[in-house]
Amino acid sequence: QVQLVESGGGLVQSGGSLRLSCAASVRIISFNRLGWYRQAPGKQRELVAGIFSGGSTNYADSVKGRFTISRGNAGNMMYLQMNNLKPEDTAVYYCNVKLRVGASYDYWGQGTQVTVSS
Repeated sequence: QVQLVESGGGLVQSGGSLRLSCAASVRIISFNRLGWYRQAPGKQRELVAGIFSGGSTNYADSVKGRFTISRGNAGNMMYLQMNNLKPEDTAVYYCNVKLRVGASYDYWGQGTQVTVSS
């Protein structure tokens, strides 16, 4: 069992920056994909940034060039640096660890609210 806790959300003005953190209860050495998702009211949850097993990263088109996903060297931290935030980025952001392919191997944090004002 992997427990994940997000932090770093808050209220910022358009154009501002936030850095989200995800702390895992264990060191994640082997995985299928690490990622950050977000869910806005009335919208489906979407993957905004991911780190894959080979070390590559991928971003949703809506955040490409503005968001950066990274891992801490110790192996139990993950971050999402968000720059040039827009009101459309307002959502609850979730940390996700997929150890293997399959829903039973997914672990989720409780979410952290990000609100961007105009």
